[in-house]
Amino acid sequence: MGLFSVNKDLCNGDGICAAECPIKIIQMKENLPQPVHNAEAMCINCGHCVAVCPKAALSLKTLSPEQCLPVNKEWMLSPEQAEHFLRSRRSIRNYKNKAVDKTILEQLIHVASFAPSGHNAQPVRWQVIYEREEVKRLSGMVIDWMGYMLKEHTGIAKKMHFDLVTAGWTFGMDTVSRGAPHLILANGDKNDLSTPSACTIAMTYLELAAQPLGLGSCWNGFFNAAAISWPPLQKALGLEQNQGNFGAMMVGYPVYKYHRMPLRNAPQIKWS
Repeated sequence: MGLFSVNKDLCNGDGICAAECPIKIIQMKENLPQPVHNAEAMCINCGHCVAVCPKAALSLKTLSPEQCLPVNKEWMLSPEQAEHFLRSRRSIRNYKNKAVDKTILEQLIHVASFAPSGHNAQPVRWQVIYEREEVKRLSGMVIDWMGYMLKEHTGIAKKMHFDLVTAGWTFGMDTVSRGAPHLILANGDKNDLSTPSACTIAMTYLELAAQPLGLGSCWNGFFNAAAISWPPLQKALGLEQNQGNFGAMMVGYPVYKYHRMPLRNAPQIKWS
């Protein structure tokens, strides 16, 4: 089998696979899709051709129609449902003293891993800080970084309210990870230009997928900032020289439920 095979009995020659291929490595010849020269070297294995074929006639060497979940039209959100889902999401900062089963966190990350990435590179490398005590220990290292920043870069640190955060920590408040039982990190190769945006998009998927699983989540910007610039924390996370952290998310069961969706500023739009 070459790059892909076509079931001639199913293919209707509509050319949708060729039109939708983002790399344009499929051409129509004699009413059948065929790979262009050197197509196998250029293919990014995105699966568009397999997913878009209405007849399930095309199979990639790496992916068949049978391996793909079918789109359930009955589950597609209406515009009103989609708006409700997105607007009802809240950043959770109060968590139950209850661990989330690892299989649920794996399911959450599995869904988030379907987030788009440039050239389908999928550069995100996930890291779960699972034990609550480890979350607390690493959060303490974030406080150490803030103390360094307050001493060496006072203006910037105070603008970011590091003085208040460290003071709260001194009084026994977890002002870094908010008592979350788990942290999920998105790491990747610092030299790969696609990594930062891919991690951000994947973490956004993760945040949105948490709510239907009964979980609460919140971006941990303090942790991410420290992981970017504080060598002791980088070492504690086991990040190699070429690796960086591009997002940190608190995850756990929320203590409270929200009943309303607050307003936001009207979007500022410039039409060109």
